[in-house]
Amino acid sequence: MTSVSIPTCRPGLLALLAASLLGTPLAARAEVLYKLSTQCSLGAANPQPCQVEAINEKGATLYRQTIGSTTETIRITDQPVRMERWDAQTKRWQSLTSAAARFSRNTVCFNGRDLCVVNPNYLNSIEQVRPEAMAGRDLVQVFFGKDGRINLSCYDDGCKKVAP
Repeated sequence: MTSVSIPTCRPGLLALLAASLLGTPLAARAEVLYKLSTQCSLGAANPQPCQVEAINEKGATLYRQTIGSTTETIRITDQPVRMERWDAQTKRWQSLTSAAARFSRNTVCFNGRDLCVVNPNYLNSIEQVRPEAMAGRDLVQVFFGKDGRINLSCYDDGCKKVAP
């Protein structure tokens, strides 16, 4: 794995998950925040080498994950906070149902284990930026409504009580 310096993240649970995610098609004024060679998986399959590119694009952060010939993109918007996955077949953004960060494994997953990425650089930066919020935490999960906005968040054992 290639070590990368990650920019300081905005505070907040969604921002904590967001920067460890992926991206979408670039717009004309997009700014690449970082690129990372790591491991990713699709559909709960075994991890494979992949490339992650984080892109700042007016009002959103895009995370593009490329595994072989497959590219998956996650978009995080701030106003209002939403998380969506690009559907290449319909050419539309689809709201995520969930996102989870497991610090002990340096992994972030979307919609269960449909899409997972190992990103230790970002998760370590979250712990450094928000030590009071993350002290002693291993699992952070966020569940989204049909509109992509946060309905519920949980930590560690509390997530067992809210499992879908």
